[in-house]
Amino acid sequence: MAKYGEGDKRWIVEDRPDGTNVHHWHWSERDCLEWSRSLLSSLLSGLTIPSPASSDSDDLHIRTKSLDRLDGEAYVNIRKGKVIPGYELSLSLSWIGEAKSSAASVEGTVEIPYIADENAGEDPEIKVTVRDGGPVGARLKEAFLARGKPVVLEKIRVFVDAMAKGGPAKDDLEVKKPKSAAAVAAPQAGKEEEEEEKRKKKREEEKGKEGFKTIQLSERFNCSARVLYEILMDERRWKGFTQSNARISGDVGGEFSLFDGSIMGTNVELQEGKVIVQKWRFGSWPDGVYSTVRLTFDEPESGVTIAKLTQTEVPEEDRYGNSTVVENTERGWRELIFHKIRAVFGFGI
Repeated sequence: MAKYGEGDKRWIVEDRPDGTNVHHWHWSERDCLEWSRSLLSSLLSGLTIPSPASSDSDDLHIRTKSLDRLDGEAYVNIRKGKVIPGYELSLSLSWIGEAKSSAASVEGTVEIPYIADENAGEDPEIKVTVRDGGPVGARLKEAFLARGKPVVLEKIRVFVDAMAKGGPAKDDLEVKKPKSAAAVAAPQAGKEEEEEEKRKKKREEEKGKEGFKTIQLSERFNCSARVLYEILMDERRWKGFTQSNARISGDVGGEFSLFDGSIMGTNVELQEGKVIVQKWRFGSWPDGVYSTVRLTFDEPESGVTIAKLTQTEVPEEDRYGNSTVVENTERGWRELIFHKIRAVFGFGI
């Protein structure tokens, strides 16, 4: 029996009794560690832990921040089309909580020391720690154990199910499946129905979710794209042109707070001088509601920048029932941010 290896895949050529071989792909192994890191990060980062109906617990607001660590191994064996997953992982997840009545916030960590294929049918152990040992920290830790633990376990089950189906090798399996005669001879009408379904889905996406709107703006500045990007990502300059407090992280996954804390969010994508994508909300919006802000910078000629803003999923009403959210948000971008930058830094037309 001859064995060959290439990258993260291996296969075996079986020898027949007469000395010949079948030249048949029989077994392969796919490394899934980085795929697992990406999937678990997307599943566990930025989760808002739901609040119960009781007034005391409703004062506590908790959300996860990011997957800080993933150690171990993960792979998928495919043997004659059968998926055999294998993984032994441990991870660390950061979270932040706030008690609104006392305006106090604390941070903590979720540790899952052992996620393994041998225990795929069981929920793994979860350890929750908090950095602040005071009464607020104790309340937030208790709340996370009661309400956050089931949310985290649900996401872990999604990962386990994905591994059971082949992980990143799932698409390879679908390609290798032989097509049935019915699938090969599918009528043209079926294709037309599929195309119509795609068009319908696209129309629904363009329409947007009920109760939410999209804001689109385009602004011209007499400066380079790099300079405009730096102004928007520099908390000192924010304080200068808005005359209000600001905290801005310049890293992907980092948090920001603007206009004395009335706006908050996290950085999703940052490309210097080109793109800023952020999860973004007002403190007066309903709990857990975040819009997506996408700012792109185009420099059609030297010293001239066109900034294009698209802000999706802006709620039509705030938590108090005020229906001027979209109007106020759009006016704020124009008058309190873009026009102020031109006036203060001299980038007007």
